[in-house]
Amino acid sequence: MSAPIRRIVVAGNGIAGLTAADALRANGFDGELTIVGDEPHAAYSRPALSKALLLDSGDMASHVLPAATHGAKEILGVRVCGLDVKRRLVGLDDGSDLPYDGLVIATGSRARRLSGLPGEFTLRGLDDALALRGRLVGRPPVAVVGGGPLGMEIASACLAAGCRVTLVSQGVPLTAQLGPYLADVFLTAAVERGLTIVQTGAARIEGDAGDARAVLDDGTAVEAELVVSAIGDVPNTEWLGGTGLADGGVLRVDSRGLVRSGIAAAGDLAAFPTPYGLRRIPLWSSAIEQAKVAAAALVRGDEAPPLQFQPYFWTEQFGLSLKAAGHLPVDGEPVYVEGEPGGPGLMRWSHGDGSGTAVALNHRIPIPRLRRVSRTAA
Repeated sequence: MSAPIRRIVVAGNGIAGLTAADALRANGFDGELTIVGDEPHAAYSRPALSKALLLDSGDMASHVLPAATHGAKEILGVRVCGLDVKRRLVGLDDGSDLPYDGLVIATGSRARRLSGLPGEFTLRGLDDALALRGRLVGRPPVAVVGGGPLGMEIASACLAAGCRVTLVSQGVPLTAQLGPYLADVFLTAAVERGLTIVQTGAARIEGDAGDARAVLDDGTAVEAELVVSAIGDVPNTEWLGGTGLADGGVLRVDSRGLVRSGIAAAGDLAAFPTPYGLRRIPLWSSAIEQAKVAAAALVRGDEAPPLQFQPYFWTEQFGLSLKAAGHLPVDGEPVYVEGEPGGPGLMRWSHGDGSGTAVALNHRIPIPRLRRVSRTAA
């Protein structure tokens, strides 16, 4: 019989860590709970950073979440730097150790970079967003490297701030994430609003300590005073070195979010079972659902239900708002459940495995209803 869990450490104070702490309490854990976060801020809404917070609207609270009620001891501005699995100790970069009976690993990921230059901006945390917002006040010409959702959202915000913006993309922007039909809808809106799109096989960032410039694969430099890269993320698993837990920089978890007995993981660094194989899905909704299941498994063991993840994605850019429930990207043209082709509406794609994807585009449809449509399509 395993020893009772009286002390749980949650490594990471993002939405996965916050949700895990709340879920631990909801599942009856009333012991000592400690959360460690490397940022000095309380948990906040990361999706808001590339949307409302970047806009010059005076709204400085779009990222704020309700105050936590889990009653945990919070250690903020301190980074976890090591783990002793045998002794059950989490090492911190202030030289202290935290003992645990149960551990939730939710240290997330960081922005992938193209260079080590300070002139290369990335957008991952609140301080990044505030720094970028401050730079946009002067309306500098901007080069955004990366044609995924984050890069496109940043480009949209920069345009809204009055900047001239060039987006550098490897391939057609958004196609890999949304599929050609939806990507074309957003690209049309982006170009109409003044975005310049440059496709290249690869891009790099060059410059000196006080400057940076985006350079295409043919050697052409994009003229800009501000360079922002948005080329993906890197899981924060280095602190787990030597533990045997992280395989190739990713934590592999079972259907209940457990890495092994007494250790759970959730969020951007966790690869979990999906119908399409073991996947890391670094989305806000994914982190929340993973954390709920992992916390329950840590407290209740095999009695906890497995994860049944329903992909959900949303973006706002270039005057368009998209909410999608189901697998992305989608191929071919949709069936319009509401609305007309070419305009706002509720769309559905059916897949060969019997599942479906529902997408609301500039359509004021409640999220629960959108999810019901997706389940019906499935």
